[in-house]
Amino acid sequence: MTSGANDPLAAAAEGPSASEQLLFGGELTYDYGWGAHDGAWLKLGLLSMAGSLPKQVAVAVRLAREADPRAFTTVAVSEVARGVTQAVSLIAVNALLVELLAAGDITSRLRAALPSLLLVAVLAVIGSACGSASAAATGILEPKAQRVATERYLGLVARVELEAIEDDAFHKLMDSAQWGADSARRMVGYCIAVVTSAISLIAAAGVLTVLHPVLLPLLALMALPSAWGSLTMARHRYISWHRFVQHVRAAKLISQLLINQQAAAEIRVHDAAPFLLRHFRQMAETSEREQTRLAWTGARTNVIADSARGVATVATYGALGLLLWHGQMGLAVAGTAVLAIRTGAASITDLVLRVTDVQEEALFVADLEKLCEEATRRAIPTGGLDVPVDAEEIRFEKVTFTYPGADKPSLLEVDLAIPRGRTVALVGRNGSGKSTVVRLLSGARLPDSGRVLWGRVSTAEADRAQVFERVAMVAQDFFRWPFTARVNIGIGRSSAAMDDRSIEAAAAYAGADEVVKGLPRGLDSLLTRGYKGGQEISGGQWQKLGLARARRRDGAVLIVDEPTSALDPAAEQRVFDQIHQLAGSGQTTILITHRLHSVRTADLIYVLDEGRVVEHGTFTELMDPTTGVGVFREMYELQARQFLTPSLPTQPTPAGATPSKPTDAVGEGRTLS
Repeated sequence: MTSGANDPLAAAAEGPSASEQLLFGGELTYDYGWGAHDGAWLKLGLLSMAGSLPKQVAVAVRLAREADPRAFTTVAVSEVARGVTQAVSLIAVNALLVELLAAGDITSRLRAALPSLLLVAVLAVIGSACGSASAAATGILEPKAQRVATERYLGLVARVELEAIEDDAFHKLMDSAQWGADSARRMVGYCIAVVTSAISLIAAAGVLTVLHPVLLPLLALMALPSAWGSLTMARHRYISWHRFVQHVRAAKLISQLLINQQAAAEIRVHDAAPFLLRHFRQMAETSEREQTRLAWTGARTNVIADSARGVATVATYGALGLLLWHGQMGLAVAGTAVLAIRTGAASITDLVLRVTDVQEEALFVADLEKLCEEATRRAIPTGGLDVPVDAEEIRFEKVTFTYPGADKPSLLEVDLAIPRGRTVALVGRNGSGKSTVVRLLSGARLPDSGRVLWGRVSTAEADRAQVFERVAMVAQDFFRWPFTARVNIGIGRSSAAMDDRSIEAAAAYAGADEVVKGLPRGLDSLLTRGYKGGQEISGGQWQKLGLARARRRDGAVLIVDEPTSALDPAAEQRVFDQIHQLAGSGQTTILITHRLHSVRTADLIYVLDEGRVVEHGTFTELMDPTTGVGVFREMYELQARQFLTPSLPTQPTPAGATPSKPTDAVGEGRTLS
């Protein structure tokens, strides 16, 4: 801790804490400069913020109308009706006071005031009914508005390019958007409250204007200090939230790790809990210092605003007293004015609070809108050239690709061809570019230069939805959906019905039928802990489900990335046999593996190194010492030597016996790693 850590007025900008530096490599707070994302919200003054309010209210209104038009109409009509009843009630109260304070006996005055009294009672009942109808409709609207907003941004984010998902700045926008969807829900209620308070204030102001014009500007003067204080704090809270959003997310990550199922065993065996708790505490203390700073800022702001509002209140009632003193206002009128002032003051207080709430939520809704705009801008283009259904080959022509932020290309002027209906293996060291090849081939990425051609159509010009449609993929780290076994297989073709027949056929092909039979509820068994009936399965069982998912996809091109890393030798051989059968049935198969014995039956092998194709050919050609570069042969022989049976200690050989020879694991078909 630095010496400034105990200063409640110090901004939490003391540089990264030890936890931030150790766990995350540096400071997680943001000092804006947010120009890359048009973050002008963080530099806006109060007038600009207030001026933006109508636009953000319009967003909330649009969401509410889209979510439930009938409920929206009910709210609008109810609130307008309630405002009208309040205005008429004040007029009726004025008439009531005039009759009660008039000259004559009390019985006559009461009889004369009775119609006004009945009108006030009826209006109160009508206003209450309108309020109840509005409250009910608001309760219907709020969750629907949140759902509409959430669906909108999730749908857009799901269609952006992969490079956007991996972009830190875009992730920050997504953090804000999640709050924006919640804010959209709250804004519906706040906007309704604003309308209610505004109508009430207008009614009170109208009555005061009729009673005496000088009272209206004094009433407005009472509103200014509250508006200034509330908007000032809304801006401070918003800026603070944006500065610390990643810091908060990081602290939450640490707390989640402490209860994470996958990390639970290692946390206990390595006794990592005290370490994580210590750093969680330090991260939380940084946030606490920021909250303390905000609390002191709020206290100062409130003192100034409350003092100014008190002066304005005294001035208003003082003016009313002077009007009475000089005979410019009757007693009944003054009584009505007092009620109007009290109603107006209460409406002002409520209006300022609700406007502040709307403004604060509107800032996050603006972030949601910004994310939607950014996601639309970075979306995978729709449409394009039709991709041939039976392209004779997929070809790379001088393809170069560099990941954002990387120092050097992952692929550099790569040329290769993948014939239709063949098994093509990609081999090489980690980081050689194998996975990048399949990302470009599948259309998930586009090359920086060169072309990836499906037949004669480049992926850069193609309808990429058609490219995706033709690809099935099972990666070593494929996603394990926290749903049933049925969904984990069927999601390979989620647009089709997940019926027993089609799912079981895919499972049987991949050998996952044995896994399903061993589950307590078969295909309907939940494959995640933490929910009723949920359970975990082994890595090898998951891999079979992944292969079944790829089979269910039934794409023209099957990409298999390290498909047998968690399988036993017998299951591994079965998988490779099935992969070769797929190629024999006309499906193109691209195999990425480090187990070089498994590529012996591939039709074509490409060897990559540091983003370049250094060698290609059949297994026989690459193993022939008289042909090829020899890179593949050296890798293969290196793996083979690891599985030679080691020499046993010298033992006397029985008479007539023949000494045994070492066994070549490659010749016996053993697994190479």
